[in-house]
Amino acid sequence: MRERGEREERDRERERSAERRERERHRDKRRERDERRKKETETGRKREREREKRREKERERERERERSRERGAEREREEKRERERERERERRREEGEVKKQREREGERERKEKRDRIDRIEYRR
Repeated sequence: MRERGEREERDRERERSAERRERERHRDKRRERDERRKKETETGRKREREREKRREKERERERERERSRERGAEREREEKRERERERERERRREEGEVKKQREREGERERKEKRDRIDRIEYRR
């Protein structure tokens, strides 16, 4: 009788021990899973931060390229305005020279006319 009681007690102890090991195994698996998820989320956050940094750097490079294009376009517009001003100055200078040339020709013609008149007057 006592043996059977001891055997049943050992069986119950063995069963409780198996249940305890099963609970510990589940707990360990759950802990491992939780740690893995935590690492994944930390890694994921880290990766996301790195991706965001790369995206921000790319956006900044694009803004810089845009500013560079704008500066280039502004420089071209300024150069075009300067060429236009230079052409205008050249045109005015040429107009002035033509005007001076006409004035000199007119002056020469008037001088020649006076000289002719003076020669005619002198002959009389």
